Amino acid sequence: MNNSIYNFREPVNETILDYLPDSAEYKLLMQEIEKQSNQQIEIPLLIGGKEIKTGKTGKIVMPHNHQHVLATYHQATEKEAQMAINAALEAKEEWLNLAWEERGSIMLKAAELISKKYRYVLNAATMLGQSKNIYQAEIDSACETIDFLRFNVYFASLIYREQPTSESHSLNRLEYRPLEGFIYTITPFNFTAIAANLNISVALMGNTTVWKPATTSILSNYYLMKIFEEAGMPAGVINFVPGSGATISNIVMNHKDMAGIHFTGSNRTFNQLWEQATDNLPFYKSYPKLIGETGGKDFIFAHNTAKPQELATAIIRGAYEYQGQKCSAASRAYIPVSIWDEVKSIILSMVARIKVGDVADINNFVNAVIDKNAYNTIMSFIEKAKNSDDAEIIAGGNGDSTIGYFIEPTVIVTKDPHYLTMEEEIFGPVMTIYIYEDDKFDETLKICDETSPYALTGAIFSNDKYALIKACKALRYAAGNFYYNDKPSGAVVGQQPFGGARASGTNDKAGSHLNLLRWVSPRTVKETLMPATDFTYPYMSK
Repeated sequence: MNNSIYNFREPVNETILDYLPDSAEYKLLMQEIEKQSNQQIEIPLLIGGKEIKTGKTGKIVMPHNHQHVLATYHQATEKEAQMAINAALEAKEEWLNLAWEERGSIMLKAAELISKKYRYVLNAATMLGQSKNIYQAEIDSACETIDFLRFNVYFASLIYREQPTSESHSLNRLEYRPLEGFIYTITPFNFTAIAANLNISVALMGNTTVWKPATTSILSNYYLMKIFEEAGMPAGVINFVPGSGATISNIVMNHKDMAGIHFTGSNRTFNQLWEQATDNLPFYKSYPKLIGETGGKDFIFAHNTAKPQELATAIIRGAYEYQGQKCSAASRAYIPVSIWDEVKSIILSMVARIKVGDVADINNFVNAVIDKNAYNTIMSFIEKAKNSDDAEIIAGGNGDSTIGYFIEPTVIVTKDPHYLTMEEEIFGPVMTIYIYEDDKFDETLKICDETSPYALTGAIFSNDKYALIKACKALRYAAGNFYYNDKPSGAVVGQQPFGGARASGTNDKAGSHLNLLRWVSPRTVKETLMPATDFTYPYMSK
């Protein structure tokens, strides 16, 4: 018997590779991109360790070249959804009884496999299937995925170490039980790392999952699943079930053993799942834990002491990296009139230098939005701005979906702080700016706080410490991740635990121990060393 007590040291974040044109990593990545571009693979469901082909198929295409098919994938029906539930429940007992450090070793091996063996496979699949450039893929599908795997093991060790005090006559301990049942994981298209973490954080704590991946990220998610299997993840712990969300949810949400949901996606979808869970409370075995991150209308707020060059750079990177398809992407800004002319000049010069196109061209800063529906939705907001008396497009404003779903990085300036694109989540490369009078700093902070139902990320730019603190207090509930003099995106595992409240989700802070705590149901065990032998108390002796 191994009776060691494991002490997992705090890891360091995975190094981001530079991919300079003559570097070894650049050449290896380009080779993998060429390989995946010249093949079409078939992606089955993976349930209970077995490949399932339903015959009901769909196509995976490049968003930046939507006639180019990368893969054919099989879709689950209600039959396969039930199979996935059964597999998760069958695997549960053995998995939860496995020593937690053994579960952790699987996660650490998966991290090593991604870092050393499959880095370019996963990055290339993310670039081609989700239209990310080299840097965006590297920080996501490689570095952040690796960080989640390594840091979660360390965070779990901190949780298991937490124990109550005991007195001489009794011994107290906490058992961190996994939830009773299976977990439904629903993952988004925009981050391969989120798809990984929504499953591995749950599984590490002894749970098993039914995983419904976003249709537009199935390619990279399939490779993730195969890596987990190679790392030693037992059959049935994670069950990979692509298909219609409505079809799968119809089975999963109505099962008595549905113990929780780990979700990233739209506010509307999460609300629907919450309503379904509420309706089903009478026959669930336990109250399910609903953990979700749902989106944002993220802001950059500038004080008149902000440095224009730094502010403009944050707006460009915050709004247009990965085409604004990040829950944390900046999409509204508040800039004082005294610095606006200089900031505007820098923004326009930067936007003019941005190149848009295929991910294989390393000079393209902006690539394609994810699919036709996203393209049409984003362009509809731009068209409304073109026809509005309250808005002016000063850069971009055009799109072309002939070959890929390309939209120019667009800057809208509005006279109305409550204009449509200041309030609505667009999820595309569109930034709307409101210019305010310098002496209206306090009033405009209040407007910023009250404008959006979301509260995910935000930033304040100022060279005045008092202004920074004032903004931080005024916007206390406007953002779960708040940044001083930086863009409001790019949270790093272990450094900036991520999540927002209000309509942005349950704020359970992925990238910290807080999220892992949601996937356990602690049990207190007290052992009395010398049990009482009489019912009376000392004061009753006379």
